[in-house]
Amino acid sequence: QKHKTRNYYVRKENTCRFKVVLTLEIGLIGSKWESYILDELRNTAMRPRELHKALPKLRRRVLAQLKELVVDGLVSKTIYHGLPLRSEHSITRIGCSLLPILDTIIDWDKENQDLFAGKYNH
Repeated sequence: QKHKTRNYYVRKENTCRFKVVLTLEIGLIGSKWESYILDELRNTAMRPRELHKALPKLRRRVLAQLKELVVDGLVSKTIYHGLPLRSEHSITRIGCSLLPILDTIIDWDKENQDLFAGKYNH
């Protein structure tokens, strides 16, 4: 085929854009704990200790992923000076814009969990 149709190029461009967006999405919330953290911060700001209590399976070292979420701009960190020094994390506007995507994934999982129950002990 000597000449590519305009639709081919549009399809290819959309596919490439989808791959870039999907790669970016997975990069931002690639860890399962990052999505849990965003979900917990959905309604209220939390101190690291409160976040650990809300997600008891979350190991303390995994809380380091908060730093990544802050660097990516999905979570903000506020430091309160005084004794004792304390910090609080809250979801940003950009982080909130990911919540509908997370909600869709959660809904899909609930609808299809039987398909993967044996494979992933879901």
